[in-house]
Amino acid sequence: MQLSRVNLADIVYFLAIARHSSFSRASIDVGISASALSHAMKGLEARLGVRLFNRTTRSVTLTAAGEELQGLVSAPVNDIGQALETLNRLRDEPAGRIRLNVLSDGAKLLLGPVLPVFVERYPNIEIDLTVTNKMIDVIGDGHDAGIRFGGTVPTDMIAQRLSPDIRWSVVGTPNYFERFGTPAHPTDLMHHRCLRVRLGNARIYHWQFAKDDQILEIDVPGTITLDESRVGISLATHGAGLMYVPAAIIAPQIAEGTLCEVLADWSHVDPGFHLYYSSFRQLPVGLRLLIELIREMQPMGPLP
Repeated sequence: MQLSRVNLADIVYFLAIARHSSFSRASIDVGISASALSHAMKGLEARLGVRLFNRTTRSVTLTAAGEELQGLVSAPVNDIGQALETLNRLRDEPAGRIRLNVLSDGAKLLLGPVLPVFVERYPNIEIDLTVTNKMIDVIGDGHDAGIRFGGTVPTDMIAQRLSPDIRWSVVGTPNYFERFGTPAHPTDLMHHRCLRVRLGNARIYHWQFAKDDQILEIDVPGTITLDESRVGISLATHGAGLMYVPAAIIAPQIAEGTLCEVLADWSHVDPGFHLYYSSFRQLPVGLRLLIELIREMQPMGPLP
């Protein structure tokens, strides 16, 4: 089968479906409908004379022929993409699209202040942003990079620090502390109403505290469990309970007096936000420019 524009496009579509194991998710990645993708794959299979996918109502998996084709064409197609990205570096006006998977706190603290400036400076670069706290295979899911706390970045990725370390706070409303008292020690939290935190891997987070050489992890009690800071802050400001949250997130509420911090002398500090990407792929121009702008603007303060 000769290489043509149609066949090359179908190979790109094939790799997207293989990467996502889903026609619907791949359709978002390549920018055409799932039905058009299905039609394209049927045409490719007919021209090749082999079936590439096992399709059911619940799953899409590669056949043996599909796995062999993926192994043969992945590297050459990636090389073409990197070659085009290299040429993009020579443009007077950088262009393209970068796909980011970002924790909700990172989206607010880092990208909220930076992206308005970025789109003014680089109007031809598109940003495709997914905000989620779920722990997923960011690269395998079709993103160019992810932003997480430094301690949770996969070890096989290249990571670049974007913020200073994160200090965590326990906060509640003045009325809450009038009703239930103020905890003087982390273990006092066992007698309070707390908003429990579910991590991206579905594990319940144990609130962490440190003072001098003492380190504590408290599995706090509470009837409400959540996985998103904005929801937790809303609940905390309405008196639902105590919230464990990055101090930078609730700085406005602390300044206004709607929330008060307790146990500040026991504050735990985590590595700051890091952007990470595959060591096997060339850094897209747009992603490099975004990293440079975040470091230029320092929305969370100077880097260590």
